[in-house]
Amino acid sequence: MREYSTEDPIYALATAYAPSALAITRLSGRGSHSLLAKAFSSPGRIEAASDKSLVHGYITASDGSRIDEVVVALYKEGSGYTGEEAAEISTHGSLVVLSRLFKRLEELGFKAALKGEFTFRAFMHGRMDLTQAEAVEELVHSRSDLARANALERLSGRLGQQLSAIRTRLVDMLASLEVHLDYGEDEILEDWVFPTTEVDGIISRLRLLASTYSASRIWREGAVVVLAGQANAGKSSLFNYLVKEDRAIVSSIPGTTRDFIEAWTDFRGMPVHLYDTAGLREGAGEVEDEGIRRARKLIDEADLIVQLVEPGEETVPVRPEATIIVRSKSDLSQSGDGLSVSSVTGEGVADLVDAIYSRLMKGAAIEGGSLVIDSERQRDALLRCAAALEEAKEASGAGADVLALFFQAALEELSSITGELTNEELLDHLFENFCLGK
Repeated sequence: MREYSTEDPIYALATAYAPSALAITRLSGRGSHSLLAKAFSSPGRIEAASDKSLVHGYITASDGSRIDEVVVALYKEGSGYTGEEAAEISTHGSLVVLSRLFKRLEELGFKAALKGEFTFRAFMHGRMDLTQAEAVEELVHSRSDLARANALERLSGRLGQQLSAIRTRLVDMLASLEVHLDYGEDEILEDWVFPTTEVDGIISRLRLLASTYSASRIWREGAVVVLAGQANAGKSSLFNYLVKEDRAIVSSIPGTTRDFIEAWTDFRGMPVHLYDTAGLREGAGEVEDEGIRRARKLIDEADLIVQLVEPGEETVPVRPEATIIVRSKSDLSQSGDGLSVSSVTGEGVADLVDAIYSRLMKGAAIEGGSLVIDSERQRDALLRCAAALEEAKEASGAGADVLALFFQAALEELSSITGELTNEELLDHLFENFCLGK
């Protein structure tokens, strides 16, 4: 583990490290209140404060001089975010104040928290399961209102509750199997019958939940959409139209775009990281060739490519499984079937946006507050759990000892999602990606 511990009292800035009207510094750990009292203008008020109360006063330096006027929110053990004795100090957002405050806290015995250490402690003290812990970071980094709503739903514990219900049924199945392992055949009244219908239902639920990952990730992180095509196909004009800014240089001279240009926009509320790329052609020269190489790299990594084709031109999709072919400059010519757009008149752009949205969603209807997952780790574990149950079905005629192994494997995968069964390496990986102060 990356020195994560629940032994030492810790501190971290929970707001941005930048000049501001206010800043909040979090404390957590056994003895936090008594330590903080040593640097407070009225120590007795900290010690005597009731749970979830506010105390006004001054943080003082070791020589008794005042560092800043503050308001301290105090939490007794079991009531705060981490489940430990904790406090939140509201100061003025001066970087000088913060620097002196942090130095004073370290003098008192507080350790600077690692990324995610507050949420790690909340998990270790049973304040939340692992799905809720992941939802905290997903909520912080959500780029759309839908992503926010779905992360908040996971933070409420609904995902963990649904997985717990499935886990309970699998435990019941495994328990009935183990009866056949503990007793001789002549002691058991009837044969064990594989619960095919119920297992099929659980597999369907697991796969449906896993299928929400792709769309949910896009709503949180944003979709990478690349405008590609031959030189002078109208990519830069369309880019400017979509982002509603005059960002890309537009010229009739082929090869004007030498490097990619990027901007954030949204399509029907979905956050989109849009790229305008160098035109794809051969023998363009050293500088433009580098731009084309970068364009091809973006094409390989994109969630979706919009490949623009000039009127009358035929082309092959650069990545057939992730490409929408669009005929550009429809104000000049209407030749060809399929989608066509004009960046001059705006004709067809709304249809293109709808097509992009539909392709990215892949038929997945995700609404605010719906139960979806936003973690690749969770998706993979759900699919492995479903696969273990599929194997159990295929081996339904085997002995109880063989079937028990498949059910145990499925249970282990479910338990790894919620954190009932985990390891230090997994926790290390999850929490090291959190923000400081979370």
